[in-house]
Amino acid sequence: MSTTGSNNSSGGPPPHAFDPWLQPELFRGVLTRRVFAFLIDLVVLSIPIVVAVVFIFFFGLITLTLGWWLYGLLGPACVIWALVYYGASLGGPHSATPGMRVMDLQMRTWYGAPGYFVLGAAHAVLFWVSVSFFTPLVLLVGLFNGRRRLLHDVILGTVVINSSVRAQAAQPARTY
Repeated sequence: MSTTGSNNSSGGPPPHAFDPWLQPELFRGVLTRRVFAFLIDLVVLSIPIVVAVVFIFFFGLITLTLGWWLYGLLGPACVIWALVYYGASLGGPHSATPGMRVMDLQMRTWYGAPGYFVLGAAHAVLFWVSVSFFTPLVLLVGLFNGRRRLLHDVILGTVVINSSVRAQAAQPARTY
């Protein structure tokens, strides 16, 4: 017997919090919803960037092209904005980006804990790196595992679940 605080009698690591065999409704339609959530998040991410581009353009006209030097800062600003967006939203109280919230999705760690800022930012970085190198594999990995985890989810130890199903399961049954 292990006294390290693990949840099983073999002394190994605790089991996954979300079992696709016992709770298949948590993973039903997750990949499709993730695609639409990603598209919604791209729109939300691009709105401040488009506003900044238009502002820099008109600022450059007013300053006789000197303001157009700010376009050089736009690339790093976009990266910082995306990291803050994903870190704050995935690490926030809902553990989901606005797109994921619209699609009733939630990111959790493999043991069931909510996300945190660094995990959310790392999730975004690893997603973009994996998409850059392994575009078809990122989506195909989700088709071959029960938890519908993508490549960056497996590496970071996260899982995306249907939050609407989880909320319904948490409500107690009425006895009257």
